[in-house]
Amino acid sequence: MGASLTDTELDDDDADFAEAHEINVTPFIDVVLVLLIIFMVAAPLSTVDLPIDLPTSTATAQKKPDKPTYLSIKPDLSLAIGETRVRRSELVRRLDADSEGGKDRFIFLRADRAVPYGELMDVLEILRTGGYTRIKLVALEGVPEQASAPDELKP
Repeated sequence: MGASLTDTELDDDDADFAEAHEINVTPFIDVVLVLLIIFMVAAPLSTVDLPIDLPTSTATAQKKPDKPTYLSIKPDLSLAIGETRVRRSELVRRLDADSEGGKDRFIFLRADRAVPYGELMDVLEILRTGGYTRIKLVALEGVPEQASAPDELKP
C-alpha cells in the first residue's frame, strides 16, 4: 500500500511554513546607519570654513535662518561671501546675484579681530549704499578671555 502521512508529520510540515510574527529590525538598522553616515559627512559641508579669529560675546545666541548669507572680512582685509572671494567693487553685485531673500535678508558679517574698525565701517557703508541694511555681526559665544580695559584707557 501507499505511504500515508500521519497527523504529526503534517503538523511538522506546517510548522516549517508558519508565519513569523516578529518584526525584522535588521533592514531598519541598516537604513538608519546609512542615514547617519550621510548626515555625518554632509554636516561639515554646510558650514563656512574660513579661518577667522572672531571676537567673543556674552550676548545670547539667536536662531539662524536655514540658508544664511555669510560675509567674511579676513585679516588681510579681503572679502568672501560664504567661501568665495569677492572684490569690494563687486560685493553688492554678487549679493544681488544671489536671489534668495533679496535685500531684506540678513547678512551675517564675520570680521577677524585683527581687522581695523575703519575697514569694518567701510564694508558696512558699501552694504548700506547697496541697499543691504539688515546686517548681523557674528562673534564667538562665551566669556571674553581679557575683560579688562585696554592699557591706554586704564587710570
